[in-house]
Amino acid sequence: MQSYQPWLLSETRRHFFSRCSLGLGQVALASLLSDGRLLARKPDLVNPLAARDPHFPAKIRNVIYLYMVGGPSQLDLFDHKPKLQELDGQPIPDSFVKDKRFAFMDFFTKEKPRLLGSEREFERYGQSGKTLSECLPHTASIVDDLAFVSTVSTDNFNHGPAQIFSNTGSPRPGKPSMGSWVSYGLGTESQDLPAFVVLQSGRQGPRAGISNWESGFLPTIYQGIPFFSSGDPILNLASPAGMSRQRQSSRVEAIRNLNLARLAETGDPEIATRIASYEMAYRMQTSGPELIDFSSETRKTLDMYGAEPGARSFANNCLLARRLVERGVRFVQLYHAEWDHHGNAHVNLQEGLDKVTRETDRPSAALVRDLKQRGLLDSTLVVWGGEFGRTPMGEKRDSIGRNHHIDAYTMWFAGGGIRPGQTIGKTDDLGFSPVEDPVHVHDIHATILHLLGLDHTRLTFRFQGREFRLTDVAGNVIEKLIG
Repeated sequence: MQSYQPWLLSETRRHFFSRCSLGLGQVALASLLSDGRLLARKPDLVNPLAARDPHFPAKIRNVIYLYMVGGPSQLDLFDHKPKLQELDGQPIPDSFVKDKRFAFMDFFTKEKPRLLGSEREFERYGQSGKTLSECLPHTASIVDDLAFVSTVSTDNFNHGPAQIFSNTGSPRPGKPSMGSWVSYGLGTESQDLPAFVVLQSGRQGPRAGISNWESGFLPTIYQGIPFFSSGDPILNLASPAGMSRQRQSSRVEAIRNLNLARLAETGDPEIATRIASYEMAYRMQTSGPELIDFSSETRKTLDMYGAEPGARSFANNCLLARRLVERGVRFVQLYHAEWDHHGNAHVNLQEGLDKVTRETDRPSAALVRDLKQRGLLDSTLVVWGGEFGRTPMGEKRDSIGRNHHIDAYTMWFAGGGIRPGQTIGKTDDLGFSPVEDPVHVHDIHATILHLLGLDHTRLTFRFQGREFRLTDVAGNVIEKLIG
């Protein structure tokens, strides 16, 4: 996909003059058309979020990404290893860890790390017979609607770079996030809400902060917009006291005309972002409060999620995510913290894991079930996963925990285009490395874009003399995942 291409003169004149009111806008555009400096990707710069056709027929229209910040332990949730239980407490063989690097290497150099079997009970569920931990009773109830990938690998073993990598395809800040790429490629079907919305819960957000949802070198209109599930959905959204709706509308129109004049002079896409942002904010003063008003939801629905109107919780955010995709928002990303279970007080594989799974298991399952019963699951992809997994070895800390592990961890998928009821990939007897169907983060990105009808090799943007893309120079669609 091209980044910015010249428009035909006649097409530009017809499109812009049909949209612009008399005054500064027309004067600016007349000047613009005389020198042809406006460069844009179709359909237009004035509405950069207008819905666009995909490269090929899409299987889904929306994505909800449930991002578990900190690295969930796949060995205590999804990937049951009887051999690991059998060898609990024994030093891990050198062949597994030779030339490997881990976070907090000092724990490993003082003495050889010892294997840690899970304390959790596992059972098989559903017709698929997927083995899950006792920590996930609600996920177990929808297991046949899910597809698991148990051999995901990544490149970075520290939280910040790994989170940025899993969201942008690069370990360094400054690259566009996946939600930004999707918004850039497809626009949005919503007229009153952003294309890419970010929701957060837990005591602390992701280490890398806004780098996880920024637009990088793409126009900033494609950046993720953080929402809240109570109060004003966006900070400073409400009008100042004494500002009437009519007066504010006149002000927005005046600012729009001034920005159009500057846009005509420079052709800067960031000015188009400014125009679209002002107008979106104006519309959201009505659509935003209605969005977070759960009064229209039944008590049965609220109870299914465990949602409480006015609370800031993962449960409320899952319900809000469903309401966002109902209204045409293209990409919704939920971040929930407190999965960093090294074994310190309250961040361990005992009460720490119990706490975070109680917060997330029920709402995650409710979201899939709710989307399905409303006929939205066929057009929505739900993704669950974190930045990496956890080692088969324990750490010597205050209580039971595991170190960061990048070689093989688990994610699950549900929704349109996914072949449910399967587990892709197999790890060795200790859960250390893939032995079948290895999958990389770039492959995850390529597959999500594919389901949206986007070829990851064609969704590019020219920056600093080269074409960039979400998957860099890698990535393969996971064919086994697609139905």
